[in-house]
Amino acid sequence: MKREIPPVISMQTSTFDQMGDSSFDSEDAAEMSSTQEHVASEVNEQMCRTHQPEEVIDSRQTAFPVPWRHPINFLVLTTYYLFAFVSLMLVLAVLAAIPLVNFFVLGYFLNVEGRVAKSGRIRDGFPLLDAAPQLVVLAGGIWVFLLPLRFLASFAADSRLIDPGSQADLGFHLALNVAWCVITLHLILAIARGGTFWCFMRPFKNFFWLTGRLREGNYFAHADRKIQEFVQRLEIRRHFWLGLRGFGVAFLWLFLPTLMYAAIQEPKGGQILLTVTGGILLAIVFSWVPFLQARFASENRFRSGLELREIRSLYSHAPIVWSLSLVVLYLLSLPLYLFKAFLLPPDAMWPVTLIFVVSIYPTRILLGWAYHHAVKKRELGNRPHWTVRWLVGGTIIPVLGLYVFILFFTQFLGEQGKQVLFQHHSLLLPVPF
Repeated sequence: MKREIPPVISMQTSTFDQMGDSSFDSEDAAEMSSTQEHVASEVNEQMCRTHQPEEVIDSRQTAFPVPWRHPINFLVLTTYYLFAFVSLMLVLAVLAAIPLVNFFVLGYFLNVEGRVAKSGRIRDGFPLLDAAPQLVVLAGGIWVFLLPLRFLASFAADSRLIDPGSQADLGFHLALNVAWCVITLHLILAIARGGTFWCFMRPFKNFFWLTGRLREGNYFAHADRKIQEFVQRLEIRRHFWLGLRGFGVAFLWLFLPTLMYAAIQEPKGGQILLTVTGGILLAIVFSWVPFLQARFASENRFRSGLELREIRSLYSHAPIVWSLSLVVLYLLSLPLYLFKAFLLPPDAMWPVTLIFVVSIYPTRILLGWAYHHAVKKRELGNRPHWTVRWLVGGTIIPVLGLYVFILFFTQFLGEQGKQVLFQHHSLLLPVPF
């Protein structure tokens, strides 16, 4: 039910009648009255908007145009969101290929999982969807405007090598220095104005904007505010710290079973027994670690990633959904081990990490939704019969055992050997190294 908000400003029509010997004439009074009424209506509308429930505001802001009613708006928004999604995947792939920085990517995945786990809405699984296109535009704009400098530098180097001190040599070096100054100033101003597409395409407007800001004396304050707002949207520190702790949660559960599983050196009795025991433990751990990470991401407490009893309780309320999400997770992660057969150079790593990011991203959303589904089922008191729980549990463990069996042979595919067994890219860092 929508709550009625009383008007904040009520217009008193008798105000000007009581003014007596005021210096305003009737026209001034009428103009001021209409201005005050306009201001009052805007304030009342703003107050009504701010007092609406959060769900109402979100539904209005995220409303998508109906394609058969507004086809142009639908096409424009669809194109924008597709570009934003592709940009987000590219940014995550590039960051995942950088050591240590890839903890940011893991933290972002956990943030996605936690947001969906708390709300149950798939659309909440794209927190950086608006910031990623700006990053791509920034990188693309800088790259495009640096191309002339690269060409001029090549010509200048060739002329210096062929005929040092010649007119061509001096001319190319002079053009290179002038172009460097102009392009550098243009890039600085484009980034200071916001780094959008049109900021890179309008150099003269950037110059006029700079002169206006310098006259007002607030250029540095404006540029600093723009940069800080953009950096705050990325939440770099939060994502990195979340990824570091989420890595620790999964690593604590996976390290010992994986160590036992990789212990075999020769086919002897004791080593075979240790490896088989490690494989059984690893299959069991694989069944609950993804949801322990989901619980940690939703509550943002490291201790919550160790609360196995809560995970077992939630599983009993949604065994089918949880088992299906586990099957999807490990089915999508298993083919990625094929990309670990060769060690690529660092500059050629990001196309492979793009495949990892695209494969792992939807599984994080699915795990978050499955966790939310189980929480809601427990709140409603809906619990399947024990036969269903035991049947599903007795089915998923052999399936995970088959995954662990296949995982054993991945150490013979590439140059990394047994290190592959410890990487677990579906739960740890989403990288092929």
